[in-house]
Amino acid sequence: MPTKPYLTQANVQNILDAANQYAIEKGHIVAIAVCDDGGHLLGLIRRDGCQPVSSYFAQEKARTAAMGKRETQAYEDMINKGRHAFLSAPHIAMMLEGGVNIVVDGHTIGAVGVSGVKNGEDGNTARAGISAIFS
Repeated sequence: MPTKPYLTQANVQNILDAANQYAIEKGHIVAIAVCDDGGHLLGLIRRDGCQPVSSYFAQEKARTAAMGKRETQAYEDMINKGRHAFLSAPHIAMMLEGGVNIVVDGHTIGAVGVSGVKNGEDGNTARAGISAIFS
């Protein structure tokens, strides 16, 4: 029977803590969401002062990255390059940079979504969180 890695609750907490610390250092007021490979929410932080809608955006970015097994930046690029029909793809609600899938041994085991600052910084915050479980 095949086996695959998965995110433990300790992994989720480490990701949230590292992403939050990165956000503190950069002065970012963001929401940070972690989900499993099926897009189910495992953890969420909404930093003080962050607009409520960012919590929803962060969750959807994480869900989209996990289920699509790729960073949400790929979807944004695809649409910006003219493939507008992709906007009608089912079960994908947030195709903006800031969702980063977590890959272990070739398996996407979950994703981190961040919302609240410019897209590039959302993605950097997510990657900072993910790096915590690989160091």
